[in-house]
Amino acid sequence: MQQLSAEELLALYASGQRDFEQIDLSKAYLFEADLRGINLQKSNLRAAHLPYANLNGANLRNAQLQGTELSNAQLYQTELSESNLQAANLSRANLRYANLRGANLSGANLHRADLYNADLSYADLSNADLSSANLEQANLGLAQLSGCNLFRAQNVELSQAYFDS
Repeated sequence: MQQLSAEELLALYASGQRDFEQIDLSKAYLFEADLRGINLQKSNLRAAHLPYANLNGANLRNAQLQGTELSNAQLYQTELSESNLQAANLSRANLRYANLRGANLSGANLHRADLYNADLSYADLSNADLSSANLEQANLGLAQLSGCNLFRAQNVELSQAYFDS
């Protein structure tokens, strides 16, 4: 896996490159980065710092995002299926229409996140904080919600979700 610094990534992105599949950006500092439509499939972004970043329409399928800071990030229509977001901070993130099918969000902070029409089917949300999150029309089919904080979550449909470990 090729390692890139945040500066190298931003320079290549600015020159028009969008395909960065299987790169190592662990611990990268990308505060407010505009990376719309980027392909980071199967990349390592563990403990990266991306608050207020714009990742709308990005492909982060099967990415490693454990402990990543994504608070207030724009993740509209982002592909995050099968990604590992364990203990990631997604508070106040825009995840409208995002695909999180089969993602590991255990212990993640999704406080006040906007998950309108997001696909969370088969996702592991055990011990995640979804307090005050917008879950209107979100698909939670067969999602694991044991220990999940849903206090004041809005428009939650739990009929096909699991609460037992």
